[in-house]
Amino acid sequence: MNQASSANRNTEQPPTVLRVDASARYEGSVSRTLSDSLMQSLREQYGKISTLYRDLAASPPDFVDEAWVAANFTPAESRTPEHRATLAASDALVAELQAADILVMGVPLYNFAIPATLKAWVDMVARARLTFQYTDDGVEGLLKGKRAYVVFVSGGVPAGSELDFATGYIRHVLGFIGITDVTIIAADQHNSRGEEALSEAYAQITALPVRPVVDMAAASLT
Repeated sequence: MNQASSANRNTEQPPTVLRVDASARYEGSVSRTLSDSLMQSLREQYGKISTLYRDLAASPPDFVDEAWVAANFTPAESRTPEHRATLAASDALVAELQAADILVMGVPLYNFAIPATLKAWVDMVARARLTFQYTDDGVEGLLKGKRAYVVFVSGGVPAGSELDFATGYIRHVLGFIGITDVTIIAADQHNSRGEEALSEAYAQITALPVRPVVDMAAASLT
């Protein structure tokens, strides 16, 4: 980081970073370790960050059920106390996303796709009128101007291959709710490539460009 960047970062509003960990593992989790490194890199870039943390292994989101669907499809002004209680956890997850400038996601590949807890999180945050809306021109994402870093780890599947049903899905879902600035940081085929895969991921993190928060604020106005 050059001196100008170091000086400028102190005059900018520190970004709010939401970290979402989807790994079921703690000890030996590659996605958590790489996400730790990415968070440290962001702290070094900006000097200071505000953090929100969602550990999906420690607090798995509920799966969508009939009561949730009924509450979600009821207009906000007509919801009963029971409806509001049913949606409370989902509302909290949405509020975290709305508050964040940067999203960091630790995503291991489980059986060719994302973990079930992460799919449940997606179902809780992809909500009409809150994170996306229907218009005459189609669906419009409402979380514009945010940036996402997806730390993707697989044991044997190459990132972006026909067997990887995770990275494309996550990129699509984030774009659907308005987050189109998505960077995939991959440590793929870790079982066979080991240190090579880790080195490539760490190199990606180290090479991430310094980007002022004002860039995100401007993007949200377009």
